[in-house]
Amino acid sequence: MNFRLGRRREEPEINLIPMIDVLLVILIFMMVTTSYAKFSELKINLPQAGGQTAGTKANPITVTVDASEHYAVNNKGLSYTGVDALAASLKAAAGGQKDPTIVIDADAKATHQSVINIMEAARRAGYARITFTTQNQSE
Repeated sequence: MNFRLGRRREEPEINLIPMIDVLLVILIFMMVTTSYAKFSELKINLPQAGGQTAGTKANPITVTVDASEHYAVNNKGLSYTGVDALAASLKAAAGGQKDPTIVIDADAKATHQSVINIMEAARRAGYARITFTTQNQSE
């Protein structure tokens, strides 16, 4: 038996306005909290610095690395075989000094890993005083 013969069935209505309001709030939230920095657009040209030279302790150990990853300790060439060998050459160059200053003289095109290798070798040798050589900016 169909008791609703004369009545029309009401169609459900979907109200889109609350849904649009919620989506706009989410969109605004995403726009405010999103960072638009793109690291590929950064143009970095290192190393250059300005300033006064700082007084250093006597007999610093200079470690040089070029773009081809050739190392030298106090201007004596060194074949790089690992961080431990570099740490041993730093200890030999230090002689009797307890905590000498390690001066890293890296080429501007040297890899980041080669500089990290020097820093790790200094840490393993027990030397905490590390500084970098830079050139003055050309204006």
